[in-house]
Parts: sequence; C-alpha cells; structure tokens
Amino acid sequence: MRIHYLQHVPFEGPAFIASWLNENGHLISATRFFDAAAQLPAVGAIDALVVMGGPMGVYDEEQYAWLAEEKTFIKACISAGKKVLGICLGAQLLAVCLGAKVQAAAHKEIGWFEVWPTAACRALTWFYELFKERPVVFHWHGDRFDIPDGCVDLLASSANTNQAFYYDEHILGLQFHLEVTGDSVDELVQAASNDLDASACVQTADEIETGKCNLGHCNKIMTAVLTHWLSA
Repeated sequence: MRIHYLQHVPFEGPAFIASWLNENGHLISATRFFDAAAQLPAVGAIDALVVMGGPMGVYDEEQYAWLAEEKTFIKACISAGKKVLGICLGAQLLAVCLGAKVQAAAHKEIGWFEVWPTAACRALTWFYELFKERPVVFHWHGDRFDIPDGCVDLLASSANTNQAFYYDEHILGLQFHLEVTGDSVDELVQAASNDLDASACVQTADEIETGKCNLGHCNKIMTAVLTHWLSA
C-alpha cells in the first residue's frame, strides 16, 4: 500500500511505524511541515495516511499557517475513504476534522502510564484484546480531544479519559505513542525537556528512561494495530 505520513517537528517522526511499513513491503512518502519545501500529495496518490505528533496545538494556525492546509487535506482523505491513523497531535487534528473539539487535558500527561478499555471498547474485539491487560504506554500531551460523533470511545488512563477513538473501520486516533523507540524517546526528551515540570502526571527524565522496558510491548501492540488498520 501507499502510505503517506505527516510530520510536524523533526523529533516526532514515525519511528517504529516506518520500520514496520518497510519490512512489510509498503511504499512510504512524507510531508514534513518543518521543511519550507514541504508539499502535500494528491489524495488519489495514497492509500493511507498517518498523522504524527507535535508540540503545537490544533488551533495554532496563526503561528503555523500550514495547519489550515493540513486540516483540509485530512478532511479530503476522510471524505475519499482513505485509512487515517492519528497519533497524539495527529489524533487531535483527526478529531477536529471529524467535528469534535480539542481542549486542555485534565492533567498534562508525560511518561509511561497504563491505559485500559472502556465498556464500549468491548464491541471492537481485536482492539479490546490488545488493551484488556492495561498495558503501559508512552504519553506526551497537554491537550485532549473530545470523542467525535459516531466514533467509539476506546481507552482511558488515570490522568485522562478519551485516549483513543475508532470510526468506520478506516479511522483510528491514539492520544499516546506506541511507535516510540529508544532513540525517538531520547529525541523527544532532549527537544521538549521544558515540559518535564514535576506536575502530578509528569515523570522525570530518569523515570522515562527506566520506562523504556515497555518499548517492546508497545511496538508489539503497534504491529497489531497497523495490521488490523491496514487490512480492514
């Protein structure tokens, strides 16, 4: 399949997702909005879209003019029936494009924390099976999305509800990061260390380092998510 991803900052790339797509023979292309020469493809030239994370907010169009163009492109992909996966900021952008609001989360959430299925998640059996044991996943966000109308509210954490949503088999939003690798975690900690402010649900750099023991399981879940998402 032809998979295109949207990247907002150099330190939040596709990481494990890119490795998995390459290993499974998919064709990968990218729009990197931090590059002045960034261009979006024609919607008809791709089969699926992955929208990555970033430190900006979904409504920061005055500072990041490309956000308006990005939202238009995501909406066009949804209308065309493309598969769309949003991660962190990407999930928030996806929610906005589906008509929901994004706002400050109840708690800024940074580090390794459990997520667990909602009651509604049980209806999506394959997804429920991946999360029923409350896996520890990697978070880095201060905002959260509302669940768009018609979407299934899938997961919650102790800090925040609305951790994932699913729509019409093709569209999935994840507030957290299953795609992280040791290197990508290091890059994020280095680039956004000012976010580590000792809030209640914000871990220290040392705690984040210790939590890397969860990377393998996160990537295993990411493999299952990508497999189901692309085959649906």
